[in-house]
Amino acid sequence: MGRAGSTRRIIPGDAHASDGAEVDYQEFLEAKSQIGGNHGFSPVWMPDFLFDFQSSLVEWALLKGRGAIFADCGLGKTVIELVWGENVYRRSGGNVLLLTPLAVTHQIAHEAERFGIGAKISRDGTVHQGITITNYEKLHLFNPSDFQGVACDESSILKSFDGSTRTAITAFMRKLQYRLLATATAAPNDFTELGTSSEALGYLGHMDMLNRFFKNDLNNSAQGRMRGEVIKWRLKGHAEIPFWRWVCSWARSVRKPSDLGFQDDRFVLPTLIQREHIVQVETLPKGMLFAIPAHGLKEQRDERRRTIRERCQMVAELVNKTGQPALVWCHLNDEGNQLEKLIPDAIQVSGADSDEKKEDKLLAFAERRSRVLITKPTIGAWGLNYQHCNHITFFPSHSFEQYYQGIRRCWRFGQKRPVTVDIITTEGERGVLSNLQRKAVQADHMFSRLVEEMNHAMSLERSNDFNQQQEVPSWLSTIN
Repeated sequence: MGRAGSTRRIIPGDAHASDGAEVDYQEFLEAKSQIGGNHGFSPVWMPDFLFDFQSSLVEWALLKGRGAIFADCGLGKTVIELVWGENVYRRSGGNVLLLTPLAVTHQIAHEAERFGIGAKISRDGTVHQGITITNYEKLHLFNPSDFQGVACDESSILKSFDGSTRTAITAFMRKLQYRLLATATAAPNDFTELGTSSEALGYLGHMDMLNRFFKNDLNNSAQGRMRGEVIKWRLKGHAEIPFWRWVCSWARSVRKPSDLGFQDDRFVLPTLIQREHIVQVETLPKGMLFAIPAHGLKEQRDERRRTIRERCQMVAELVNKTGQPALVWCHLNDEGNQLEKLIPDAIQVSGADSDEKKEDKLLAFAERRSRVLITKPTIGAWGLNYQHCNHITFFPSHSFEQYYQGIRRCWRFGQKRPVTVDIITTEGERGVLSNLQRKAVQADHMFSRLVEEMNHAMSLERSNDFNQQQEVPSWLSTIN
């Protein structure tokens, strides 16, 4: 009897059978499971400054060749990306492009210099030998043919770009042999992000993923789009284990080293203190005798604009005259402008600023040249390290990812002090705050499930249950 791992057979019904091509039975099974093999190589350089779990992630990513690392803030994604890129350069001789959010380029260049890794910033399309660092907004200046590999830092930020930019980034990546995505918040219940990540890495496309593992109430995604209806996808009951095993085949997720079987002794988060402030406002919604929660997005937007002055005054009272750094998040231009007037020693990064000016201001806060930073999460919530600051103020919104990323700029592994988050809202926006709190609980539960399922999938992978020698049916053993 033949063995799947040692013989090549023509598989009836396979696309290649008609032209006489031989198909490896093991490859046939792997293709049907949507779990591919490795496309990379063993590390050629593993520095001793890496922690054990970081070395494990680097080794996995290099062997995979095209993979994603979902690691929480402060676990060293930057150094993982740099060591990964240096290995690609040393092994292939080809250059590596490292894409980052705005202002993160300088932090990564500093880390590269600290660890003796050759990486330089480029703003004009110049390609440096080894690793070239640039921000996503400059990608159009580069040619993929000049690189052998690409790494995307804080890859979840891709959702913040318009469709054409995301498409350009995905197209750029798919032309390169070695690819790495790294982010702290690939939302475990955001299957769209998992699908677009898989597509950028060269695995299942977004819609292919949904159609294979998920079901929607309309049973027709295209029809739903034409009707303009909202399509809610849910995981098929029988597809749950295959789905997580498929994700595990191209991604690793870790909130702390013990998620990968290592010790957490050097990675313990400080206390997080979250304080809610309900501001008493001087005006009421039109036609109302007393404040009540706003219903619907229009009422919530009206409430937010009507209460700008009171909410901003509360923020100013909390951060003025403390003498300590403070990170102040806002959502509206009018909020940012009002806060800048009320906090004399603050610097505001606004959407009207040029990319260069934004970067200069963000770095001014990171380098402690400015005590208070005022900006929107959409501008500065990704990738930056503000461990020197342990006081944050936040106006709640419906985006849990923005809230999470905004907090994790300061509350991260490496922070030595308790972090205080002051959440300022009004009676009318209680519904927004409640929704944010619900999403926080849901996200924590879902991420725990993600780690649990991926660890289970990894245990199956280690047991080699799928790759063990399989008996080939007799009717397949001698077909010519």
